[in-house]
Amino acid sequence: MDDDHSPADISIDLRHDWSVEEAEALIARPFHDLLADAHAVHRARFDPHVVEAAILLSIKTGACPEDCAYCPQAATWNTDLGPEPLMDTASIIESARAAQANGATRFCMGAAWRSPNDRQVGRVAEAVQAVADLGMETCVTLGMLTAAQADTLATAGLDFYNHNLDTSPEFYGEVITTRTYDDRLETLANVRTTPIKLCTGGIVGMGESRRDRAGLLVQLAQLDPHPESVPINLLVKVPGTPLAEVDDLDGLELVRTIAAARIMMPASVVRLSAGRNGMSDELQALCLHAGASSVFLGDKLLTTDNPGEDRDRELFDRLDTAAGDLAHSGGTSVEVRGALTGSS
Repeated sequence: MDDDHSPADISIDLRHDWSVEEAEALIARPFHDLLADAHAVHRARFDPHVVEAAILLSIKTGACPEDCAYCPQAATWNTDLGPEPLMDTASIIESARAAQANGATRFCMGAAWRSPNDRQVGRVAEAVQAVADLGMETCVTLGMLTAAQADTLATAGLDFYNHNLDTSPEFYGEVITTRTYDDRLETLANVRTTPIKLCTGGIVGMGESRRDRAGLLVQLAQLDPHPESVPINLLVKVPGTPLAEVDDLDGLELVRTIAAARIMMPASVVRLSAGRNGMSDELQALCLHAGASSVFLGDKLLTTDNPGEDRDRELFDRLDTAAGDLAHSGGTSVEVRGALTGSS
């Protein structure tokens, strides 16, 4: 931290060589300087008055063999969440039409699998193609994929595949034991063999340190190219899961993490994802100002509560913000107060 609170001397060009030390120092910068620079980077590439609106539907719920400590769908935990089979395509399309009518431009489908078989991927591919035919962007999260399965989804017209890294490599074993970090990276690499864009981020508030949050951002920023979409989730504490009693994360630490993500991956869409139901309007506004430009609408986010369209519309109105397609400026760098490009 500079004694005179001057902005950091860093580049906002597309970098893939961030160190954990750099990222941790970035998160720790004076709060107002960090937010000012993050917002300037955001404004240079995106319309700050537009938020992308998406809907996330659980198309196959519960009975997951993974032991993710945050997840109520893990069969290991007693969360009173009953398993549900894969939805039929007609029901998925009905939900997609309703989402589109409510203003969503992206329709995301999640299935609680560790690694789907080819038949299951084929059924999801049918739904992807049908949703794409409605004119919506499509995203799915199905667990680990082979390169051939990723190709099947690409052929169906899938736009995004979500597969989060969750946290830093060092903290990962405290949260999940049934899937390795390398397993997750392998799935991302398999998706990158296709035209499908990556949606990958993590969860904060699981008891990790600031250095772990920096480590997560470094892992994401080291991907070349950067993920097109970076969801930052705030832990939703579900009774019956091992993280149900973890201490709450300071909301301003979430803001700092989003701001650092915006600076480190300036062309990526940073998504304010899970956990909004427990956030104040003011905290959400700070997150959007720091560089988040995408939220999930609806009353449910897979199986946990979400604010709902009415509350979101009211908030967007108060923030003079519209829900719609994001506008990109297309630039690759911007000078912010003579600091972020390394000038004096």
